[in-house]
Amino acid sequence: MVGKPGRNAFTQVAAQLRDEGRVDFIIANAENAASGRGPTPEIAHAILSAGADVIILGDHAWDSKEMVAGIDMEERIIRPANFPKGAPGKGWVRVDTPEGPLVVMQLVCRVFMQPSYDCPFQMADRMLNGPLSSDKVIFLDFHGEASSERMAMGRFLDGRVSCVTGTHTHCQTSDNRIFPNGTAYMTDLGMTGPQDSVLGREVEPVIKKFLTGVPQKFDVAKGDPTLEGAIVDVDMKTGKANSIERIRIAL
Repeated sequence: MVGKPGRNAFTQVAAQLRDEGRVDFIIANAENAASGRGPTPEIAHAILSAGADVIILGDHAWDSKEMVAGIDMEERIIRPANFPKGAPGKGWVRVDTPEGPLVVMQLVCRVFMQPSYDCPFQMADRMLNGPLSSDKVIFLDFHGEASSERMAMGRFLDGRVSCVTGTHTHCQTSDNRIFPNGTAYMTDLGMTGPQDSVLGREVEPVIKKFLTGVPQKFDVAKGDPTLEGAIVDVDMKTGKANSIERIRIAL
């Protein structure tokens, strides 16, 4: 979700999807929601009020200094579980729904990312063999650059979680599928925000930076607001996924 155009698109589409009965639970990535940077607690709460049941952050979690203290004040806002020890917040949340409990967890990749992150594969094992060992319905957001690392995580957790989807690269992939043991997978959910852009930013400054190497101000673009993501249908008794559908809704 990038900037105000992304927030506005989310607000409109989240209400539409709920009114149509297409979704029961919404997980929103909001790490670029404040002018393309990490949200303040105020913006995050506005996104929760607009329809998100859980907000996930990512490597931009601490762009807003207010979020460093504010994340512990709202259990429905999570950051990657394999952040360094001592980081505020937590990497998973269990939410009670009318159909039963549902867990949302987040990990961040290490390939092309910060070396200070703990191994996400080992962290996933520790969580699934520890505090989440009795949970059936688990959604994992795996946040990072490398498609291979995200796909390896999907295969690693096949049959152990309900869904593994990726975020961070802002480019929706077409590889949504159900793995053999019942885990829904998609390498990248895409971007909610202005499509007439470079990853949500105004085009010309980005091109100028590539041409000259001179730093530029990357303002959030405004044209062609679109929501991208996926709708996953899960059997709440078994935790197995029945389907995963890519969505792309232009406004």
